[in-house]
Amino acid sequence: MENFPMINLEKLNGEERGATMEIIKDACENWGFFELINHGISHELMDTVERLTKEHYQKCMEQRFKELVATKGLEGVQTEVNDLDWESTFFLRHLPHSNISEIPDLQDEYRKVMKEFALRLEKLAEELLDLLCENLGLEKGYLKKAFHGSKGPFFGTKVSNYPPCPKPDLIKGLRAHTDAGGIILLFQDDKVSGLQLLKDDQWIDVPPMRHSIVINLGDQIEVITNGKYKSVMHRVIAQTDRNRMSIASFYNPGGDAVIYPAPTLVEKEANENNNLYPKFVFEDYMKLYAGLKFQAKEPRFEAMKAIESNVNVGPIATA
Repeated sequence: MENFPMINLEKLNGEERGATMEIIKDACENWGFFELINHGISHELMDTVERLTKEHYQKCMEQRFKELVATKGLEGVQTEVNDLDWESTFFLRHLPHSNISEIPDLQDEYRKVMKEFALRLEKLAEELLDLLCENLGLEKGYLKKAFHGSKGPFFGTKVSNYPPCPKPDLIKGLRAHTDAGGIILLFQDDKVSGLQLLKDDQWIDVPPMRHSIVINLGDQIEVITNGKYKSVMHRVIAQTDRNRMSIASFYNPGGDAVIYPAPTLVEKEANENNNLYPKFVFEDYMKLYAGLKFQAKEPRFEAMKAIESNVNVGPIATA
């Protein structure tokens, strides 16, 4: 099997920049995922985030999860469960407005640390978007601008724990899906595996590595690149004996951002399938995605195309 793409961001500053950019390009074109080391976020900060996240789960969420499992009778399932995931989660919003102060049960230290971590991840996300622009031949800042809308991008974090599961073959930690948004930055447990991506019809483990950040591309990157880069199906397999931590941060378009293939990339593909993807308002895509998350992305794109054809007026047609 090919090696999972590993990118040392420090090498962008030296004579290995060209080779490193090529690894990023190949990862975006053929994997939809890659893993970053030496990404500029301090190991001390990451260790603190991990410690406080695990403490918060044990103190505030573990018992609730056990009660939910008991209520739904999930311990004794005999057939595959397709309508829920074996995960315990909460969500933080950072942009356009933070809600961290409103989330109950968070210690002040945890709030402060997660704010700091989010700032570092936001900066890293924007750096990565510009690296993608460079590889695509787009002007610097193009993707950030495409995501901006009237109020700036959306940036939020899903904090998840995947507790020990008695029947991981019957209940997924998280069912297979592509991510709806832009670029996703994942800080995952370095001792407990479980994340898998679909490549060439095979499920491949995303290797846990201490202090790394895993990157994956969402549906909006696929649309803007006119399919040059693809979002990829992925899932989480729960373990029978250990809890897995996952902190996924989503740098997405603002709700009213109008998303469409970059014109220069459509021109480059002019002799092939030309403009493969629709033009739409991001929040309209999200409304559709909410009900179809665990299905293939292609019908979602087709549905947005049909809406575009039927409307054919206003900002979707003219922006």
